[in-house]
Amino acid sequence: MRKGPTRKDKAKISGRPFSKTPDVRGTRTASPRDGEHLIYGTLPVSEAIRNRPRSVKLLFVAEGGGEKRLENTIGLAREKGVPIEVVPKEKLARLLESDVNHQGIAAVTAPVEFVDLDDLIDGIDGKALFVILDGVEDPRNLGAVIRTAECAGADGVIIPERRAAGLTGTVSKSAAGATEFIKISQVANINRTIEKLKENSIWVVGTAGEAEMFYQDWDWTQPSAVILGAEGSGMHRLVRENCDVLVKIPMYGKIESLNVSVAAGVILFEARRQRGRGEE
Repeated sequence: MRKGPTRKDKAKISGRPFSKTPDVRGTRTASPRDGEHLIYGTLPVSEAIRNRPRSVKLLFVAEGGGEKRLENTIGLAREKGVPIEVVPKEKLARLLESDVNHQGIAAVTAPVEFVDLDDLIDGIDGKALFVILDGVEDPRNLGAVIRTAECAGADGVIIPERRAAGLTGTVSKSAAGATEFIKISQVANINRTIEKLKENSIWVVGTAGEAEMFYQDWDWTQPSAVILGAEGSGMHRLVRENCDVLVKIPMYGKIESLNVSVAAGVILFEARRQRGRGEE
């Protein structure tokens, strides 16, 4: 019984004659160039190829039987003209430099382009619904919030430049491809961002356990930006003070707070509920 792909199979996958397993050591593909990122996982890679194929410089596929499972992504890459390399699983793991669930696939890409805050605000058609993250440093939490925001139909996610997670491969994997769809703005100062939102008649709603108002009691049909702070410490003091209003999610168990992505989901889908099914 044949185990794994033959050389002929690999040649079909790569779209070129196959003589030996490509070795990425000592080549420019061993690590991204300045300004390039490594993303991994079937959904993030597929969505990057589908939505911005020119930004995908190279696709890595792990050998050993996974090619069949990934044939849709491989076919999409070939259709879009993305170069493909078949590499041993061990080399793919070394390339990513961490023990992550890469699902047998990774890609070297240009980073997702941030949207300027002014363009983000000007591009809203109707009532704005933004998510602002204040000091969320865990990339998995950032990715999960981005995924939640996209699923809830938010107009954009705003993140700070410093003391916060950036858009890494882990973020893309946790976002399950949502970084390819939702607009993301990176700002130098959250408090100045709050001022600009207020100038554009957008209510700034902070989340805090000590708030007097429950999140359901806020009128989310108004243009709103919800701020979510880091787990444990919450929002920074000045950010909290600059909010128009603070809301809280009631806790009924012994734990005092939710994961930030769960809190984002609770609030964003309440906002969507209040805005009515007419927006679906």
